[in-house]
Amino acid sequence: MRQIHRWLSIAFTMAVIGNVIAMVRQEQAVWIGLLALFPLILLMLTGLYLFARPYAVRWRAE
Repeated sequence: MRQIHRWLSIAFTMAVIGNVIAMVRQEQAVWIGLLALFPLILLMLTGLYLFARPYAVRWRAE
């Protein structure tokens, strides 16, 4: 899961860079903005899983 999270962060960073380049060139396209949204949502889900996992393991052990 950590490896997936890392690769998602790279995809998100590249999408944000692409979004900034499009804004500098004054290109208005909705899909460019959404391009960063999909990895961000997946990053949130994997990040929450990685955050909650140690607590869930500890809670099960008790």
